[in-house]
Formats: sequence, structure tokens, C-alpha cells
Amino acid sequence: MIDRVNPLALARAAILPAACITVMGYFAFHAISGNAGLIAWQGYKTERAAVDADAAKVGAVKAALQRQVALLDPHHVDKDYADERVRRDLGVVGPNEVIIPLPDAK
Repeated sequence: MIDRVNPLALARAAILPAACITVMGYFAFHAISGNAGLIAWQGYKTERAAVDADAAKVGAVKAALQRQVALLDPHHVDKDYADERVRRDLGVVGPNEVIIPLPDAK
């Protein structure tokens, strides 16, 4: 005798595996193409390299500014640098003086 399969019982038995497969598919999709997925990760690596380059430039500017601040320290001022700054900021140059601009140290 052949037993008939109840379609309702078959549907009830398939609901849980189908839901699990759907949830796994959802997470797999977002692991690959979501905001923090593998595809976006490559873009983040490129952005990180650009940000690191900008940070290096800012670090160089910071180091240059720290050198200037050290030269203008009130406890031991570098007289040549202070004279240069005053003359540049106030525009005071004597008629017999020659100004030779030097490139910034990098």
C-alpha cells in the first residue's frame, strides 16, 4: 500500500530549512557586497592609503612648526630666526640689506 504524502506536512517540514537557507543567504550576500563586505574592503584599503599619505604630510608640517616653535622658545630664542621673523612680518628692510630667501627645510 502506498502512503500519500500530506502536502501540508511537507510544507511544515520545509519551512525551517528554507528559513535557515534564506538567513544564510542574507548574511553571505552582505558579507560579500554589504557596507563592510569584501568588495567594500578593497575601497577602504585605497582610502586608508590616501589618509596615511595625508597624515604623513600633516606630520611633516607639524614637525616644521615644532622646529619653529623651538626656535622661538622664550627661554632661549634663536636671535637670527627672531630677527628674520620680525623683518618678514613687519616688512622692515634697510636700504643696504640684501634678502636671500632660503628654501624651507624638509
